[in-house]
Amino acid sequence: MPNLIKITPIQKLGDARGQLSVVEFGKTLPFLVRRIYWIHGTQPGVSRGFHAHKKLHQFCVCVAGSVRISLFDGQKEESVVLDSSLKGLLVGPSLWREMHDFSPNCVLMVFADAEYDEADYIRDREEFIRYVHSS
Repeated sequence: MPNLIKITPIQKLGDARGQLSVVEFGKTLPFLVRRIYWIHGTQPGVSRGFHAHKKLHQFCVCVAGSVRISLFDGQKEESVVLDSSLKGLLVGPSLWREMHDFSPNCVLMVFADAEYDEADYIRDREEFIRYVHSS
């Protein structure tokens, strides 16, 4: 069974003035971006996510602070801590995702290959397990 966690390095450029990080289609991102959003201001002890997507591909970058992301494919679960703006997590479809342990200053930026579509969501874990086992 393949690893669920797919970390991609993010290019960093800089000099004495500061740093610049770059995410580009065809290099860092394997898909064209149709939507970008960021999660911030999450209160202590709050977890988020608790859903899967049928088709959506995402690339998650913690541009400030840290967060632990758990992915589950219906059989196997893996977690990773995103704590650097120099690495991103590729998340494909048919993966249950949960986000935990947000640091107080966490800003999690997400690049997605499609606009928001409620019909693409599976919001019940048991329904998700049935979905992946029937595919």
